[in-house]
Amino acid sequence: MSIDTEAELKPSAQRREPMGTKQSRGRSIVDGLVRSILPVLLALIVAGFIMLAMGSSPLAFFQGVWTYGLSGGNWQRSLVLMAPLVIIAVGLIVAFRGQLWNLGYNGQYLLGAVVASGVGPSLFAVMPAWLATLIIFVGAILVGAVWSLIPAILKARYGTNEIITSLVMSFIGVGIANLLIKGPFKDPSTPQPQTAVIPDDQLLPYIPGTQIHVGFIIAIVLAIVAQFVLTRTSFGLRMDVFGASPKAARHVGINSTWMVILLFALSSGLIAFAGSIDVLGQYSYQRANWDPHYGDAIMPFVFLARLSPLAAIPLVAFYAILATGGTLAAQQAGLNVDFLLVIVGLILLFMTITEYVGERRRLGQSYLPAGLRRTLVRPFQRDGRGSL
Repeated sequence: MSIDTEAELKPSAQRREPMGTKQSRGRSIVDGLVRSILPVLLALIVAGFIMLAMGSSPLAFFQGVWTYGLSGGNWQRSLVLMAPLVIIAVGLIVAFRGQLWNLGYNGQYLLGAVVASGVGPSLFAVMPAWLATLIIFVGAILVGAVWSLIPAILKARYGTNEIITSLVMSFIGVGIANLLIKGPFKDPSTPQPQTAVIPDDQLLPYIPGTQIHVGFIIAIVLAIVAQFVLTRTSFGLRMDVFGASPKAARHVGINSTWMVILLFALSSGLIAFAGSIDVLGQYSYQRANWDPHYGDAIMPFVFLARLSPLAAIPLVAFYAILATGGTLAAQQAGLNVDFLLVIVGLILLFMTITEYVGERRRLGQSYLPAGLRRTLVRPFQRDGRGSL
């Protein structure tokens, strides 16, 4: 090939390269949408057949979800529910991107909630509401972060499986929250085991013209900031390197011990923060043995969003509408309210099937980072070479 011919071809090749990159990016977006939406659609279809088998009308159920979750002013109730869910999703994403299974979310959420519901009435009585709210938020985050130290240190120093230790700490946290509500934080004016009710004028203010408290705005801003930190800063890059391979991270100078402790503290602190926002924005008090299990419900959507805080927002919105409208819709359709968890379970099931098929057909990227996927399959490996 002559030099002149090469010179003629170079501009053409340069023009084709961006086109190929653009096509690849477009295909990646389509694959991502398919992998994120398909499990949800399949779960809803199968849930409809289950309702038919149980003698209930799926059309009536889904119409009820629309009516009670969106129409009229009900969309505001769904957005109120989104506030703690988005913050919990961000907290889980922080841990999962670092290849850490923080499954202690139920205990962390309730401990953050009990800080607000138990200490809040005393603080609001002696200081301005803004100062009391700030102290409660900081206290909840610190309590959540400190609560994660045991599983974090055991993981960092001795390699202890954090799935077990975080679950154990969650059970203990739930028990401590209940003991506090029945003991020192109990409202003496009522026989019910609950904390004192925080007055309405001390709760988080509403967004003007709505019934949505400002905790929703805080949650959305938090997700945007988390997306920026995880994708546009050196700290986010170090997290991804650590999540992909802790050994490689040590070779490039990342202190794995402190990274484990820091990620656990951030994740647990955010989840506890969600509990305090939920109490100060919506519930105003807390009863013993109350546990909404937000973390269990939101877990599949975190993975459907591929651990992206921004991508998690629409998926969390979908669940918030389903949960808000589905409670009354299930009752009207003659179903138990727990049927919503069946739908969540079906989403998780079809997400797993899509993950398997996607790996076989190379359909886009996995829901899990490589490091987290290796951690997940390691207990099922028969030998050290990774064969199943």
